[in-house]
Amino acid sequence: MHSFIALAALSLGAGVLGQQVGTLTTETHPAMSISRCTKTGGCTTEDHTVTLDANWRWLHSTADSTNCYTGQTWDATLCPDPATCAQNCALDGADYAGTYGITSTGEALTMTLKTGSNVGSRVYLLGPKQENYVMFNLKNKEFTFDVDVSNLPCGLNGAVYFVEMDRDGGKSEFADNKAGAPYGTGYCDSQCPKDIKFINGKANIDGWTPSTGNTNTGTGDTGSCCNEMDIWEANKISAAVTPHVCNKAGQTACTTDTACGAAGVCDRAGCDFNSYRMGNESFYGAGKTVNTNTKFTIVTQFITKDGTDTGDLSEIRRIYVQDGVVIQNSKSDIADVSGNSITDDFCAAQKTAFGDDNTFAARGGLAAMGDAFERGMVLVMSIWDDYAAEMRWLDAPYPADAATTKPGVVRGTCAADSGVPATVESQNGAASVTYSNIKVGPIGSTYS
Repeated sequence: MHSFIALAALSLGAGVLGQQVGTLTTETHPAMSISRCTKTGGCTTEDHTVTLDANWRWLHSTADSTNCYTGQTWDATLCPDPATCAQNCALDGADYAGTYGITSTGEALTMTLKTGSNVGSRVYLLGPKQENYVMFNLKNKEFTFDVDVSNLPCGLNGAVYFVEMDRDGGKSEFADNKAGAPYGTGYCDSQCPKDIKFINGKANIDGWTPSTGNTNTGTGDTGSCCNEMDIWEANKISAAVTPHVCNKAGQTACTTDTACGAAGVCDRAGCDFNSYRMGNESFYGAGKTVNTNTKFTIVTQFITKDGTDTGDLSEIRRIYVQDGVVIQNSKSDIADVSGNSITDDFCAAQKTAFGDDNTFAARGGLAAMGDAFERGMVLVMSIWDDYAAEMRWLDAPYPADAATTKPGVVRGTCAADSGVPATVESQNGAASVTYSNIKVGPIGSTYS
C-alpha cells in the first residue's frame, strides 16, 4: 500500500507545471501501443502515446523564459495570486529522453530514476488524437502487462495504476487550464497530494510551504483527491496490489487538513495484497517463485458479483506468467486471513489481523472501486522514491516503531533504515523499470 503521502512525495525535476501552453520546447509524445483482446478474435493493437505529468514540466512566463517557479519558490511578480499565476505562466514541452530518462520502443516504455538533476517521473496514456487521456473501465475484464524490475532495488517503486482523473485533464471544466491532457494536467490520487502546483486551473500557492527533505518541492493549502487502483507498486524485493476508494466521485479538491487527511475524502491506506506481508517470504523476489531477476507478466482480473460488465466489483485476482508458466498468486499465511485475492471479506479479516481500521470498507469497499471504473479511469506509469516514508511501507519493516513480530509489519527483506532518498539517488540513480505488452480484454483473453 501507499505511505500516507506516497505519490505526493514524488521528486520533481527542474521544471514544474502550468496552465497556459508554452512554445519554447517541442512536445513529442513517446509512442506506447496497447492491445484490446477478445476471447475468440485474439488481440488488436492500438497505437497510443504517453505524456509527462505537468508537475515535472518547465513553467515559465508566457512572455519569455523567466521561471515562474524555481527550486521551492514561486516568482512573486508572475504569481501574486492563484488566478494571475495561471494566466501569466506557461507549461512547456518536454525532452523525454534527455531530461527525464523516458524512452520508448513503441510497445515498451523504460523509465529511469535519475537523469541529470531530474528525479523520477510520471506519465499518462493518451488517445490516438493526443487530445485526451484513454479512459478504462475494467469491470469484468483483466489488465495485463510485462514488467522488468530487475534494476529496481530497495527504496524504489515502479508503479502502474489507475486514477479517476478528468478525461481532458480538466481543460473544459476550468477556464484557466489551457494545456489539458496533452501536457499532463489534472492529477489526483487517494493520498490527496498537496504538492501539485496547479489544481482546478489555479496555482496552489496559498499556504505554500517548502519541503524539508526535498529541495524541489513544497505543499500548498489544497490537495487533489480521487479514487485510485494500484495495479502494481513494486521493486525487485516486494510488490503490492491495492485499491483505494474515496467518498466522492471524480477529481475533487480538498482544502482542509481533515478533508485531505487520513479521516478525510479518501482511503489512504487501501486494502493491499503484498505476498511477503501476507506471510509468504519465498513467493516474490530474486530467484523466488516469481523471479524478479527477469521479465514476467502480471495479470489483474476484476471479477463482478454477477459476471457482467455492470455488476458490482466483488474480487480483484492476481496471476503471474513467467517463462511460459502460469503462476497463481500466493495464498495468505496470516492466521484468520484466508485467500489469495482481494475481496471485502479478505480486507476485513486483514485489517483485524493487522490491528488497522477498515477505512476501505468505510468508503464503500470494492463496489466503490467498481463505480469509479464505470465512470472511467486514467492509466498512470511512474518511477519514484519516497521522501515521506522511504518506501518502507512496501519493502521493509513499517511503521518503524512497531515490533517486527507483529503481523503485517514486515513487508519485505529491505533493512529498517533503507530507502533514504539521498542515498538511493546517489547510489542507484541509474535504476530503471520497463513496462511493455499492455493488454486489456475479457477475463481469460489476455494471457495463456
